[in-house]
Amino acid sequence: MNKKIALVSLLTFLVLMGVLQTVKAATITSATLDKDTYLAGQTGYVSVTIYNDKSEKIRVTELTATINYYYTDGTVYVQKFFTSATLPDEIQEGQTETYQIPISLPTNLASGYTNPLVEARTEIWQPQTEHWISSDRASSQLKLNIESPYKQSHETSQLELEEQMAANKNLSNTVTVLEIATLVFAA
Repeated sequence: MNKKIALVSLLTFLVLMGVLQTVKAATITSATLDKDTYLAGQTGYVSVTIYNDKSEKIRVTELTATINYYYTDGTVYVQKFFTSATLPDEIQEGQTETYQIPISLPTNLASGYTNPLVEARTEIWQPQTEHWISSDRASSQLKLNIESPYKQSHETSQLELEEQMAANKNLSNTVTVLEIATLVFAA
């Protein structure tokens, strides 16, 4: 019985040590989208810069961008995009690395703003034990502007309307000048 209690106590201790060994190893110093606005169905990417703020090397084991979408029918959809970089990738102490996460928006996406969450899962090298230990996830939030597909056609029609109004004004001015010239010659 004492051996079972000792074994359970030892396992509990080891699990707690593993949990307590989780440290913050990296900071996301920058996460930016490649465009200010997107249309439904467009592709792009998120640029993520990760800084190793520890005195040992770290490695990035996972890098994602999670976006909560609203479809035009009001349905909520969550999509996770992964970096195209080959992981794990090491970052030396005091250094930064920049990664790209390709994104592809659905075609029936509602317009508006959403806040993608960028997360980096990292591990830190422990030279004393010569193995990698998990660390907290570094995260950053973005603002993604999804433009209405009708905005561009509205702006185009407004521009055409302004051009038509300018042409009508020029024609009206020309007719007025011709009327005055005709009255002068008739008099």
